[in-house]
Order: sequence, then structure tokens, then C-alpha cells
Amino acid sequence: MNLSKSCFKCGETKPLPAFYKHKQMADGHVNKCKECNKKDVRKNRLLNVEYYRKYDRDRGCRQSYDYVKKYRLRFPNKYKAHTIVNNAIRAKKLHKEKCIVCRTNENIVAHHNDYLKPLNVMWMCQAHHCQWHKENGEGLNA
Repeated sequence: MNLSKSCFKCGETKPLPAFYKHKQMADGHVNKCKECNKKDVRKNRLLNVEYYRKYDRDRGCRQSYDYVKKYRLRFPNKYKAHTIVNNAIRAKKLHKEKCIVCRTNENIVAHHNDYLKPLNVMWMCQAHHCQWHKENGEGLNA
């Protein structure tokens, strides 16, 4: 089995993890390396910046600023815990793990039993996290 392939864009031969996965490709990976793909995405966004800005503003999944502000005031410990976890992940001081229930790596979120202990988390997929809260309610000190 070949553990490397050539990028059609830059021509370099790289290991398979340097290519995004794609189920429909023969080897399960796209033929353009991640770096070339990222360059193309950045270039496309710059060339069409107004379109993407409008798209981002109009997306329905965004919460209004007023909602976010009220949420942060209503749940200050929860907001602080989420911020601390996100900063720790970004700084590579905390790493996402597999879901403690189903052992999957997809849609993993940090679950807090106590929001005053922000880095004491259990990793769960989104489905099991929702299920946990349905069965057990809110965490402590939200």
C-alpha cells in the first residue's frame, strides 16, 4: 500500500496525511495537498471578499449580538470556562480526545461537570453531550 502521493498542483510527493480525505477518490484522499488547497481557498476568498462577507453576515446560524451579550451575563462562569478551554486548545495546552462514550473523534466537545474547574473536562461527541445534559441537567456553577 502506498503511503504517499503526488500533489497535482505543486508536484511534490508527500505522505497521505498531507492530503484531505475524500471518500470518492481511489485512495481516499484528494489529489491536491492541504497546503495548495489552503492557498487556493485563501485566493478565492480574497478575489470574492464581498460575496463571502455578505454570506457570513446573512448566515442563519449566527446568534445576534444582544443574545450573546445576555447569555454571557446570565452564565458568566460557563462563558469563562468555554473561553479558557478554547484558549487552551489553541495554545496546545489541552487536546481533544475521543468521546468517552462511543470513542469517536467526530464533533467532539468539552463537557464541564463544574464550570469553576474550567480545564477539568470530559470529551464527548455532541450527541452524547446533549444526551448527558438531558439526563443530568446543567453542570455545577453555570
